[in-house]
Amino acid sequence: MTHSASRQVQSRGCTVVTLVAALVATPAHAQSDTARTDRPPGAAVARPARDTLGVQGSIYTRPFIAGAGRTSIGGYAEVNTNYFVEDGLTEGFSMELRRFNIFLFSAVGPRLRFISELEFEHGTAEIALETALLDFQLDPALVLRAGIILPPIGAFNQNHDSPRWDFVDRPLVSTRIIPSTLSEVGFGAYGRVPLRGGATLTYDAYLTNGLGDGVVLNAEGRTMLAAGKREDQFAGDNNGVPAFSARVALQRRGLGEFGLSHYRGAYNSFRVDGVQVDAKRGLAISALDVTTSLGPVSVRGEVASVRLDTPPALSELFGSRQWGAHLDVMTAVWRPRLFGLREAVVSAGARAEYVDFNVGSFSSTDRPIRDDVVAVVPGLTFRPVPGTVFKLNYRRQWTRDLLGNPAARLGGYQVGVATYF
Repeated sequence: MTHSASRQVQSRGCTVVTLVAALVATPAHAQSDTARTDRPPGAAVARPARDTLGVQGSIYTRPFIAGAGRTSIGGYAEVNTNYFVEDGLTEGFSMELRRFNIFLFSAVGPRLRFISELEFEHGTAEIALETALLDFQLDPALVLRAGIILPPIGAFNQNHDSPRWDFVDRPLVSTRIIPSTLSEVGFGAYGRVPLRGGATLTYDAYLTNGLGDGVVLNAEGRTMLAAGKREDQFAGDNNGVPAFSARVALQRRGLGEFGLSHYRGAYNSFRVDGVQVDAKRGLAISALDVTTSLGPVSVRGEVASVRLDTPPALSELFGSRQWGAHLDVMTAVWRPRLFGLREAVVSAGARAEYVDFNVGSFSSTDRPIRDDVVAVVPGLTFRPVPGTVFKLNYRRQWTRDLLGNPAARLGGYQVGVATYF
């Protein structure tokens, strides 16, 4: 981002912060009736509204603080500290205000809802409008949506608020394979269809501006979908071909949620001023996500794969196939009744994750291409109330280069705090 563009973004951010401050200063009238899903295992919670369940309704299941009239304000903050040793070297402790996000919600009129989210990341190094959308509910089975949306790729991209997660870092598959958090301008529809036996089928389908040339032409030196997010992605498409994303999921109380999603589109600027200058190159992401419980153990996971067209000259250095997965397991181990805290819970668990940035073999040797990362993260959490979490993680991570040689070994501790407000 240029220096002048950075000043403009910061100026816009300051304007929004001023508006937020004015809303906060207005006396609160009532607590929002949207239900919360950031509860620990076994905690009591109010029954959610019919259209705010699971991943699809996650942007509405936040503890908004009522502001003036029909407009509500809320947000969350995330603070972390890290101490890592990589290949015997360390830079000591590092602390950061990783995120400070502000939500604005308004019941615009009958069947109309507007919601937005402004994100300040790494202090004020990055300021971005993550969500700004309008929903028009014709029926719970058909809701029209337009604006800056979160494409439904897997579960994490739509449901990524830090207070809802038990680990300091976001899953590698959700950020390095799926380019979360991905926000794109577009429109589409979603809905909920009740089934027999207490189950519900949900669907989402959208057309949006897609990813850009940075998918392969980037500083990473490898295929990286996250690098395809463009600075001007809210201003227009780079090739005039909308991306399509969709997700279907099955929900049932006591069983959890299982989702299947797909995203596809052209990523390169193959047309300039109406003249085709390159072959159109596409990409596709498929993902499967699960959120369930096995007795007292909560289970959450996601697996995703990527296929894309790479320029022939880069076909081995820049992978045309990628995949990754993560699995989180957590269980409550202690419910202290201290300091008047009635919902406090201490949980323990672990995450296992793996990503492969280049699936295939070298044509000259027929040996497999590597370029992968595997990590194990045991952790403890303390939730004094459902919307606030203290996290302690130990991260162990191994990285291999294209030839399969160990490229880096990392280990260290992470402490984090995340809270809704």
